[in-house]
Amino acid sequence: MIRLERLEKAYPEFDMELDLAVEAGELISVLGPSGSGKTTTLRLIAGFEPVDAGRIVINGEDVTGLPPAGRHIGYVFQDYTLFPHMSVAQNVGYGLRIRRVEAGRIRRRVDELLELMDLPGYGKRRVDTLSGGERQRVAIARALAVDPVLLLLDEPFSSIDEVLRRDLRREIVRLQRELGITVLFVTHSRQEALSISDRVAVLRQGRLVQYASPVELYRRPVDRFVAGFVGEMSLVPHDGTNLVLRPEQVSLAPVSAGGPADREGGGAPGGSSVRATVRSRQFLGFAWLYELDSEAGVLLAYDGRRYEEGTQLIARWSEGSRVSRE
Repeated sequence: MIRLERLEKAYPEFDMELDLAVEAGELISVLGPSGSGKTTTLRLIAGFEPVDAGRIVINGEDVTGLPPAGRHIGYVFQDYTLFPHMSVAQNVGYGLRIRRVEAGRIRRRVDELLELMDLPGYGKRRVDTLSGGERQRVAIARALAVDPVLLLLDEPFSSIDEVLRRDLRREIVRLQRELGITVLFVTHSRQEALSISDRVAVLRQGRLVQYASPVELYRRPVDRFVAGFVGEMSLVPHDGTNLVLRPEQVSLAPVSAGGPADREGGGAPGGSSVRATVRSRQFLGFAWLYELDSEAGVLLAYDGRRYEEGTQLIARWSEGSRVSRE
């Protein structure tokens, strides 16, 4: 449905080279650290930035040279960019008015979208009287008003508190499923990317590092950068590579009083069981996250039991993903 073919863009301090394919109806998150090219990717697709080389193909049509209005794309900016001098209804219907749609059709479409966004009766309200969540919903309604083939969301939850972010993530998924629209969602939050996406594109310094389902990304990262960026992890040297262990893959048990070290793997770094000492802990609600010093290096582990700092334990694992040591 959407293909970015050898897309290139160069700036004095940064350059991009990107190949990416998105199927119709997918919700794709674009994830990466600051400066990795996430927002630039959306701006190139939308036509706000010209490409230096390559093609942007949407539904089989090469739109690389088309202006933004000719690409049938909806865009929700990070700061929403609502017009403060317009009412909610005027903001939502803005794209239709500049396309010279008949006034009656605009009113009906605006009412439909406000109903869809759980904002019925908000049409006459000023946008400066709305909460952050309500403004975000208005911005999405405005982007949807023109029936886009693709919806681009540029970190739309960045200025919203965590509880509302969670609710609005669910709203995005509901809308995407209900409307069957294709969505590219830029975020720096691994939690958002893993929780709502069909696939996740991880960018680093303008390059696509891994493009996979959330489960594949988390369980089988292609390198240390991806492994660390998408979740808490430990790195254990093993057979010339590193074993990536997630905290839930490491189990803890007390050392038997006066007993042996209880090492199934002989205590070697590549073994599956080593003696460990609690360095620090954090309470997460559902469990404690422990940081442990061990013969295999620093380990992270979840456990529902409370252990004091300095407690000696046995840390065991039976699985993990291998990545290179570089």
